[in-house]
Formats: sequence, C-alpha cells, structure tokens
Amino acid sequence: YSPERINPGDRKHSLKNVVKIVSGMDSETLKIIYDVYSSIVEAGVFKAKSIKIAEAAKVIENVQRDINIALVNELKMIFDKMEIDIHAVLEAASTKWNFLKFTPGLVGGHCIGVDPFYLAFEAERIGHHPEIILAGRRINDNMAKYEASRIIKKLIDRAFPIKGLKILILGATFKPNVRDLRNSKVQVLADELKEFGCDIKICDPNINKNKIFSYDNISIEQALEEGFAVAIYAVKHDVFEKQINEIKAKFRLFLHLLK
Repeated sequence: YSPERINPGDRKHSLKNVVKIVSGMDSETLKIIYDVYSSIVEAGVFKAKSIKIAEAAKVIENVQRDINIALVNELKMIFDKMEIDIHAVLEAASTKWNFLKFTPGLVGGHCIGVDPFYLAFEAERIGHHPEIILAGRRINDNMAKYEASRIIKKLIDRAFPIKGLKILILGATFKPNVRDLRNSKVQVLADELKEFGCDIKICDPNINKNKIFSYDNISIEQALEEGFAVAIYAVKHDVFEKQINEIKAKFRLFLHLLK
C-alpha cells in the first residue's frame, strides 16, 4: 500500500522528489514495494508500520490543510465585516518565523474536500464526535455561497442591475492549472449567482467542452468580444495570467474571488 502524495498542477513537487510512504500486509510485501519505489523516488521512502498507519497519515495531511484553510477563510469573513484586507493582514503576520502561511480559498477536489469526511465518519462510528474537523468542513463548504453573496452586495453598491446581469467566471476547475472539475466549488458560486438572476457564462481553456456545470464554456477570445459587464477571476490558471491586463481592461468590473 502507498498513499498518493503528488499535488496536481504542481510542477515542483513531483513523484520523484516527495518522500513516499509505503506499507504492506507483511515484511515480504513491504520489502517489494519499498524496493520498487526506492528505484524512482529520489527524496526517499518511508516505511509505515502498518497499512492503517499509512492511510491515517494520508488522511491527516489533508485534514490539517483543510482546517488551516478553514481558519483563514473564517478570518476573512471577520475582517470583511471590519473592512480590513485579509491579504494585508496575512502579509504582516507572515513576517514572524513560525506563522503558517495559508490563504483564503475554495476547497474542492477529490482529496482535501473529501478525505476529512472519511475520518469523521470513522470517528463517529467509534463514539467520538470530531468537532474541529467537521467545523472546518462546514466553513470551507459554505465559502462559495458566502463569496457569491458578497459579490452581489458589491454589485448592488455599485448600482449594477442584478437581474439579467452578464457575468463571466474565469476558471472552473477545483484548482489552478489542472483539468479536474471534481467537487469544484466554482459550480456552487455559479449556481448561487444564477439564483440571484445573473446570466452566467464560464471561460476555462483547460476544459475542452462546450458546457461546464450546464453553463456555456466560451473561449478567451469570445469572452473579450461578448461585452460582459462583470468578470470574476475564480481560478488563477497560467493561461489567464499571461494576458491578465488585457482581460481586465475589457470589463466594467473585474473581481478577484476571495479578495
């Protein structure tokens, strides 16, 4: 057994340079899997004492990240009400050597947004209610709805007519520079804005489909020509970053999600 540790879209932390955790049902099996991975993983291979320990290590890696993101998401909600820029706060706080550098975000995908529920389910089964784990999940699962509401308030403040307002969402995948739509919270954001009466289209060049989450997926060229009033920069793909100034100039209002 060996839990997955690669980070999709991350060119730096590849299979060969991230320590590999392995385990097996007996010493002979463990030696086989250890030898196989040792031949390709330059960072080294760690022998977990049991398959359960290896799986538990994988789960808590994602639980820890989920909870840390949930913390800064909650801080963002608080500082939004206080009219304090969360990113400026994090920049200042990160000057301390032991400050953990997490930023607000939508937590989707097939690992961080899912794995904590496995541990929570097992904890409940053996009679323990996992309060922090589930609190983190609640905060992160509701973040897209919170941001949709905040965006609508901004639009109202700036006298945009909400019903029928043409909004383009840039990016649909669960994280930058991947093609994976699984459990993407961009869908929640789009659905919430649609509920308010907005006319939503998506632009994600990484996805080769005409529709994403039932919304039209248009090209960057179409997006720049169609006359959208508002754009929401939801996923920071490199393909957008290369021409971000040109894209920004085409919209009356360009909003960075989570800022």
